[in-house]
Amino acid sequence: MPINDGLVTASAASSPAIEVVRNAQGETHMRLTKVAALSFALAAAPLLAKAAVQPPANVVAAVADTANRSPDNVKLDSGRKPDQVLKFLGLREGMNVLDLFGANAYWAEITAPAVGPKGHVTVWNPSQFYSDKRKQSFEAFMAKHQNVSIVTSPFEAPDLPKNYADFVILNDNYHDTYWQNEKYKLPQMDPNAFVKAVYAAMKPGAVIGVIDHVANPNNDARATVEKYHRIDPNVVKADFKRAGFRFVGSSNLLRNPADAHDLEVHDPKIAGKTDRFVFLFKKPR
Repeated sequence: MPINDGLVTASAASSPAIEVVRNAQGETHMRLTKVAALSFALAAAPLLAKAAVQPPANVVAAVADTANRSPDNVKLDSGRKPDQVLKFLGLREGMNVLDLFGANAYWAEITAPAVGPKGHVTVWNPSQFYSDKRKQSFEAFMAKHQNVSIVTSPFEAPDLPKNYADFVILNDNYHDTYWQNEKYKLPQMDPNAFVKAVYAAMKPGAVIGVIDHVANPNNDARATVEKYHRIDPNVVKADFKRAGFRFVGSSNLLRNPADAHDLEVHDPKIAGKTDRFVFLFKKPR
């Protein structure tokens, strides 16, 4: 019988031969139909999976709107992958965003239109790094985006809005809480105090994305930051967990195995291509 083994065994055991042929042929046709449907589904699966992981349309549109973004910021997109990063971190319309160290408006240019008129973006910037030129530039940006505001205060005394944020982004700057620099008038700071201030600025259930340059494991975070402007990812996890955050997960979007972690991040050989972690933490409800 020209039928694949196993397809008609049950029918052959309980029906006359003629019925077996008819049932087997019918069943074979049905099974082939199912197999064909399954094959189609499997063939389409990569396309469906690809569609499922696409960043939200509002984020994609904001990133693509280069006419309303700074050319200098647009140049950073290839190394920062903002649409994919914001997809991973879970940015949504209507959120209140806290953009830490954000006076260059890189993330604000994207998040402000992405959260829409029902959302708001508050940028916090250390006063040590808020020059008159930067202030003028950011005020011009705010004039075009009514859902954006800025708060400045000394780095060592972050003045953040309490219980405000649904979403926080901290990009390539957490390591600086371990930095001390006389030129920029940065005293030795307490990273734990900084993280606690961020925690207080977030609503219960809010999330924070922490992105930074990877350092090799070491026992001296301050010396590592001073030399490389990098930080051991385990130090970051420990600091945020200590403050009460729950570690949700990480993404390899910005990892670079070619980076040996032995160059300062501004070195031309590695600048813009450093190995970076993307961590997602959540403030418990």
